[in-house]
Amino acid sequence: MRRNNTVRIVIIVAAITWALYQLYPTFMSTRLKNQASTHQIKIAQISGLPTDEINHALAQGLLEQKIREKLKDNPEALAPAVAETQKLTALDDRIANYENRAIQRGLDLQGGSYLVYEVDLPKLARDLAKNEDARFEELVRAIEAKSAQPNADFLKILREHFAANQVRLSRYWGNRSQTDVQIVDDIRKSAKDAVDRNLEILRNRIDQFGVSEPSITKQGDLRVVIELAGITDVSRAKNIIGKTARLEFKLLKEPEMINDVITKINGVMKKEMAAKRGDSLLTQIPVDTTQLASADSARVRNEKEVSVDELFPGSSLTGASQSDSAGKDSTLMVDQEVFKENPFSSLLGALGGDLGVPAKNYRAVERILNDPEVQEVIPKEAMFAWSNKTEPIADAEYYRLYLVKKDADLTGTYLVNADANIGSSNVGPQGEWQVNMEFNNEGAKIFGIVTGSNVNKRLAILLDDKVVTAPNINERIPSGRAVISGNMDADEAKDLGIVLRAGALQAPMHVIEERTVGPSLGRDSIEKGQTSALIGFALVILFMAIYYKLSGVIADFALLLNLTLTMAVLALLGATLTLPGVAGLILTIGMAVDANVLIFERIREELRAGKTVSAAIDQGYTRAFWTIFDANISNLLTALVLYQFGTGPIRGFAVTLSIGILASMFTAIVVTRVIFDWMTSRRKLATLSI
Repeated sequence: MRRNNTVRIVIIVAAITWALYQLYPTFMSTRLKNQASTHQIKIAQISGLPTDEINHALAQGLLEQKIREKLKDNPEALAPAVAETQKLTALDDRIANYENRAIQRGLDLQGGSYLVYEVDLPKLARDLAKNEDARFEELVRAIEAKSAQPNADFLKILREHFAANQVRLSRYWGNRSQTDVQIVDDIRKSAKDAVDRNLEILRNRIDQFGVSEPSITKQGDLRVVIELAGITDVSRAKNIIGKTARLEFKLLKEPEMINDVITKINGVMKKEMAAKRGDSLLTQIPVDTTQLASADSARVRNEKEVSVDELFPGSSLTGASQSDSAGKDSTLMVDQEVFKENPFSSLLGALGGDLGVPAKNYRAVERILNDPEVQEVIPKEAMFAWSNKTEPIADAEYYRLYLVKKDADLTGTYLVNADANIGSSNVGPQGEWQVNMEFNNEGAKIFGIVTGSNVNKRLAILLDDKVVTAPNINERIPSGRAVISGNMDADEAKDLGIVLRAGALQAPMHVIEERTVGPSLGRDSIEKGQTSALIGFALVILFMAIYYKLSGVIADFALLLNLTLTMAVLALLGATLTLPGVAGLILTIGMAVDANVLIFERIREELRAGKTVSAAIDQGYTRAFWTIFDANISNLLTALVLYQFGTGPIRGFAVTLSIGILASMFTAIVVTRVIFDWMTSRRKLATLSI
């Protein structure tokens, strides 16, 4: 045996042991997932629940409860279903132990969602404006309409439209010494900076959501690409990702002010409609009436849907409704007796102590409130805010409409923690899901001042300008703790806690592209990738064994070890295997034997020259080394360039190829040489099977 082979053998054995240790979690995870899939199929067959619903309930820890509720009237099916559920739950716990250390499959292999988000420039520009007036609203709305076209540059249109109307941008942004071009550049720079900060916030949200190995990358200056592999609840994920999560606490305005504002809005509406239809407007209203004075009253109502064109002919409501989905705003629920004198009030109802708006009337009321003349009668220090969800009353859905302070009394910047739990008798409604919030010292001090100065008033908690809840302040709260509650299920409460803990996005973003890879496509991709890899592997092994005989078998062992080491390194790095990665593995299979082919051909030349087997092996490895080294270094440099300048799939291919190149050099030069040395040291070989 050669002098240095002891160290080489130790290194080889250590490498094999380490590789098997790294791949064990992947092996166990795959094996357990296959078993879990079998149990899922059995549960679906017995209970009739779809697989997605089973997975969702399993993730919440409520699967057995759901099965018992589903089959409570079928005891014969209940027992086997519960037994399968318990087995599946136990397997799920075991899978979780291995999952973090296993090689993850990418979006193209197991399904999931591909989302592209872009900064909402119109909203960002509004947020950056130092003041807003009726002229500003008129200009910005026209610009938003123009920029709605595909590939339109909002900031370019903004600059050109302001210039065409002879209004300097410095009137609303920046300072007077800046030119329009400089101000547009500053807004664009703010958008770029916001995307960079949003990346980290999005990563925190997705990590807390529990998606394994998500891919979150920046695309250009204003876009973020998110790949969520293996996700089953896409809509929930989108809700977490896309929510700006701007948390604000605002006091509600007094009822007297609300009544005064509504009276003024009624006056504006009557004036606008009379100008467009003439004095005959009110006499042309249909005679049939719809009583909608109180949304939650017990009295019987004769509700009737009325056409928008009938009630508001020639107004902005009819034209605007065409931009919405078909039929969404074609009818309204209106108290027509009230409409004759108070057209705006006729669209509203009473919802407890708040204004209620039927869901059918939401768009119409929203457009009225955004009307420039209506905006003029709303006090500058106040704004209307909608509830974040509807409430069922009788057979209709209603939104709440609040008049709140425009400036927040407290914001989410002071928030240090937000946890979802079930309310106790001491805090929040008992037995309902809620989110407990905790502020830092400065936030607690502000919260104490706000609550102490406004006892018996209501404080609205807004998330992204929508009111989540508006509780009454019963006493000063010095602890810096607050509760968000109100008709939330477990997922909603947990998701709200996630976005609040991760923080608000620096700029609002919206989805511009969404692609969902279904599980069937994922299975097809896996099967095709596995088939191609196995066929390529089998052909190479057969070729080497047939053409180079025993030496070819040694090379085949090195090839198997090469793949094992490559996969082990991927597991160590926590890499996600995608189809390009599989392509890199297949290419590695072909490249891995290249070094052995060079060595074997050199050995053949030396044997033909009349040298002994030992001498031929020595010369074969020595003379082939630099050729192998040069070729692999060139390939490695190419892979590094692909990684440096590529994105997404290209990088995955480059990583797999780089690891495969390094592993092939080790197995071809070190491992096979040790095996040949061991063969020649045991007995003197007259010939070599090559």
